[in-house]
Formats: sequence, structure tokens, C-alpha cells
Amino acid sequence: MCDTCGCPTDANEPAQQINLGRDILSLNNEIAGEVRRHLAAKGILCLNIISAPGSGKTSFLERVGQQYQGELTMTVIVGDQQTDNDQQRLHRAGLAAVQINTGAACHLDARMVQRAIAGMDLSTTKVLIIENIGNMVCPTAYDLGEDLRVAMVSTPEGEDKPAKYPDLILTADLLLINKIDLLPYVDFNLQECCSQARQLKPGLEIFPLSASTGAGLAPFWHWLRERYQAKAAPGYRPAAERLRG
Repeated sequence: MCDTCGCPTDANEPAQQINLGRDILSLNNEIAGEVRRHLAAKGILCLNIISAPGSGKTSFLERVGQQYQGELTMTVIVGDQQTDNDQQRLHRAGLAAVQINTGAACHLDARMVQRAIAGMDLSTTKVLIIENIGNMVCPTAYDLGEDLRVAMVSTPEGEDKPAKYPDLILTADLLLINKIDLLPYVDFNLQECCSQARQLKPGLEIFPLSASTGAGLAPFWHWLRERYQAKAAPGYRPAAERLRG
């Protein structure tokens, strides 16, 4: 069994739903609320990006940093089980980035984020982006104190990911479909992927894009800028805590 969230490691082992699990999430949500209020006091918009490994989160952030860092100062918290490879990539793209290595844990939690923020200089940061561990299941249950949650899938994964991983869509505020430059070469039905996502969550905003070429990035940036401006407006109050589980 996963030693942090209780996922069965054996297909024949039943998942355990016990009070301890609810208590863990309750404590996590309390800490997430503290993170959210701390960032709100600083006027920082926070995004949590969740996807499978290889969907292109880091490449996407590299491209965003290269094109838009001069407009809104961004800082990234990078989650991985091991290595600081992605942190170094983001540094080369001009983004401030802090690495969290989780070891055996399959997701970030609010305590990890809170500790990372405590050691960061966020005085010039406008947008804090959390690049979660590559996992489409466990991270969806953990509120990290974000304002907005972004789900990402990519064309080589197949168009059925929204239907196969519904919590990824149900907890998301935005869906990015990456690697559209590969559409001529992979078996992927873009319309079907969008349809599956909106059947689960009607009205969900979806942006197809390519981190490699930059195609489709402008609509995402417009969306992000609008949400930052809304948070920066007088009278803004932190969002209600995200309820998971």
C-alpha cells in the first residue's frame, strides 16, 4: 500500500477507507487554507498543474516563462520524487524555481508547499505555479492552497483520459491539451477528448496548445492574466477551501 495516501499497490488489495484518511485530508485542508490566505495577503495568484508523467508540464512552463515572464513575474514549485532536473530546466528558461523531492510519496501535500514557501523570496512574484508530481490520481485529492487547478493531457496519451481519470477533470478549473503539433502523427480525436471532459464538467474551459511550437499559448495567457487581475482587484477575498475526497 502507498505509504502516504493509501492507494493499494496490489490489484487484489482493497483500498482502505478509514477515519485516519479523512483526518489526514482534514489537516491538509487546514494547512492549505493557511497557504491560500498567506498568498492572498501578498497578492499572489497560485496555480496547481496536474498531469501524467510526460504530458509536458515542464516544457509548457519553459515556453510560458520564455514568452511572458516579463509581463507577470512567475515562480515555480516543482514536485518530483527524485532529481532537480526540471528545476534546472526552468532556471535556464528564466524562471525562479524551487524543487520539492517527495521520495516515496506520489503527490505533493499542503505541508510540503507551506514549507517550501517559507524559504522563498516572493516579494516580486505575481503568479506562483505548482508543478505537481506526474500522477493523474493521487494529487487530485490534495488541496495545496491554490486558487486555480489546471489539468493537462497530451495527444500521445489518447483522447480517453478525461473518461478514465474523471477526478482530474472534476477538480480542474481549466484543461490544457498539449502536443497538438503531433496531431498528424498520433491517433487522437481532439473533439472527442473535449466532449468527454465537458460531459463530466459542463462549461469547463479547454485550451489545445503546443509547448514545443507555442501554438495556442496566447489564449491560456489571456485566461491567466484575467484571473490575476481579478485577484488583484480591491475587495478580493480568498476562495473557499477546496473539498476533496
